[in-house]
Amino acid sequence: MRRETAYKLAGRNHNHPVAGAGLDKQREIRFTKMPPGQVAQALQSLRMLKGVVVSPGERALSLIVRYSILDYSLEILEDALREAGFHLDNSLYAKLVRALVYFCEETQRHNLESPERLIKKSNEVYIKVYDQHPHGDRDDTPPELREYK
Repeated sequence: MRRETAYKLAGRNHNHPVAGAGLDKQREIRFTKMPPGQVAQALQSLRMLKGVVVSPGERALSLIVRYSILDYSLEILEDALREAGFHLDNSLYAKLVRALVYFCEETQRHNLESPERLIKKSNEVYIKVYDQHPHGDRDDTPPELREYK
């Protein structure tokens, strides 16, 4: 049986709640010192993206970006900056944080796209399927004749 069929038979809702699901992210993007002026250029470039709010960071070589996980991810934004010629911080700390954030956001996006899992109603699915398909366990004898001894 296909997964979609099982979900429909169990009457599961496939819509995920959007409010309060932690979909809005705020991340820091760090840049290297060279070439000079790249932080201001990156600020202007990222402001052109619809759904991305960018502001200067607390550090001189950083930007704070806010976005919805449904539209963007940190990996997408940083890859776009690298392709545009910007140089991001590649210190060990930055690489570790970047890898963790990439993994978390990718997992969250994957979970949002997948339907809910059946946990408590899984037995009802198989009962409904069993009732809908013909099989050899049916007794066509009328009930009054079955009881006759």
